[in-house]
Amino acid sequence: MTTWISTTQENKFVEQKIDSSTQNASADFQLTGEKFQAIRGFGGCFNELGYQALTQYASEDDAEQVFKELFDPSEMNFTFNRAPVGANDFSLNWYSYDETDGDTELKDFSVERDEQTLIPYIRRAQKYQPDLELFASPWSPPTWMKFPKVYNFGRLVMEPENLQAYANYFVKYVRAYAERGIKVTYLFPQNEVFADQKFPSCLYTSEDMKVFVRDYLGPTFEREGLDTKICLGTLNGPEDMAFTGVGYGMRMDNYNRWVDNILFDDEARKYISGVGYQWAGRAAIQRTNESWPELEIFQTESECGNGENAWDYAEYIFHLMNHYFRNGSTTYTYWNMVLTEVVSTWGWMQNSLYTVNSQTGELTRNPEYYVMKHFAKFVKPGARVLGSTGHFNSMAIAFENEDGTVVVVAQNALDKDMPFTFANPARPEQGLSVTLPARSFNTFVLD
Repeated sequence: MTTWISTTQENKFVEQKIDSSTQNASADFQLTGEKFQAIRGFGGCFNELGYQALTQYASEDDAEQVFKELFDPSEMNFTFNRAPVGANDFSLNWYSYDETDGDTELKDFSVERDEQTLIPYIRRAQKYQPDLELFASPWSPPTWMKFPKVYNFGRLVMEPENLQAYANYFVKYVRAYAERGIKVTYLFPQNEVFADQKFPSCLYTSEDMKVFVRDYLGPTFEREGLDTKICLGTLNGPEDMAFTGVGYGMRMDNYNRWVDNILFDDEARKYISGVGYQWAGRAAIQRTNESWPELEIFQTESECGNGENAWDYAEYIFHLMNHYFRNGSTTYTYWNMVLTEVVSTWGWMQNSLYTVNSQTGELTRNPEYYVMKHFAKFVKPGARVLGSTGHFNSMAIAFENEDGTVVVVAQNALDKDMPFTFANPARPEQGLSVTLPARSFNTFVLD
């Protein structure tokens, strides 16, 4: 028997048992026998506005249910999650861990602010998820380390004393969290290195990132005996060419001169354990995966949406998940797990897995919640991505869990019901022949 879980706009997560059929070949979706990367896990980002939504607006019972659904191993089993190092665009306001101008010795470093928000947020997740891994990235260094000295613009000052202070800043952050029972497994030196935004941000050239990792951050972590791994990113590009604005403006960011400039430097490369791509790096991930197969590829942030939480946007997120896993990613990390309907600190309206109504406290599970659940509940850490072929390849992907269970996740993005067959030539008895509802998400679990 095969378990089939199907979701449409009208009927969510409907489960049924179906008989498998002997299927030797399929033009729709067929396994090739190839096995690719092992999945590390799924997750989301611990943001202050999400914690506020759960603790100030949701009922305690609803909040506890959210933690269970996201992190319990029998539910969505979020194991690979993200935290900001200081403020991000979904913080309550701007802050860093040391805003004392010129404090290169970091005498005033403190994570006390996080004791009120991010640390209890993570600890509540740990109650349900014993295998929680955390990766972290800053949106901006402390303002006094930048030029100009503002949180939402500028670059890191590339002077030795400043660079060493910033490397020490990360050491203090990792140790402060470890003292509070939270291990930071991976550190990405900067969120979205190409983003100059009105919210916390910091631009990096390839050369500046290479120098910082090679000459300061890597050696400092090594000298201090930290086992937190350093990864390149998180990258929101490079995008070789993009039109900007109206008219003939364009921006050029040569992929090879940014990514390969760092990775071909052996002294920098020895400190880099992987490369993390945001949703805006979707055009670059394939090139890195093909050229540097020894490096782990992380998907670090799902595309944010506009707060409408529409069904067609969830269909787009399904495409992104398929794209990232087909191009080597071992993870898929959602962005805002929970929000209210209220605009963010810096004026954003974005999608989330859950919405808590700030007036009534009502909890809503949004369409992207079901997309994530169709993957994360059934594809376990350690599962391998399976090679496939067929006309549904852009709308389906298969995994094999460590216990031998095959999981097929398939979308029907068309406006009509579609016949769908699946074949595993190595095990013809695992075949499927069903009709997928129009505009649906589907998971098949084949024992």
